[in-house]
Amino acid sequence: MRPSVAVALMFAFMATTAPAVEQPVLIIPESAGAQCVEATSVMRTQHMKLLFAQRDQTVHQGIRSTTHSLTNCVACHANRDAMGHSIPINGNDQFCESCHRYAGVRMDCFECHASVPDE
Repeated sequence: MRPSVAVALMFAFMATTAPAVEQPVLIIPESAGAQCVEATSVMRTQHMKLLFAQRDQTVHQGIRSTTHSLTNCVACHANRDAMGHSIPINGNDQFCESCHRYAGVRMDCFECHASVPDE
């Protein structure tokens, strides 16, 4: 058997036996608010810059506003289960987790910050 035929057969075999890679699905649950603090296009592309700017104002300048605060995001975007308890916003198929998984971006906000709103 010629080497090129052997290679072609090997790739054909690999293509038929390789497990399918599941593509992430973007799930965007309804939010509690009527409208986000910014346009959807801005939030999709700039939300980390807005959060970092909010952090710098709060931590370094002592200015506390809620417009771009992570607490405000969680309060609006966290869903509730059938019993009325808040579901962590970074839980499976929830707002933040879904978008970050879809984009392939690691999310570490909730290692320190609360993932459910204050009751």
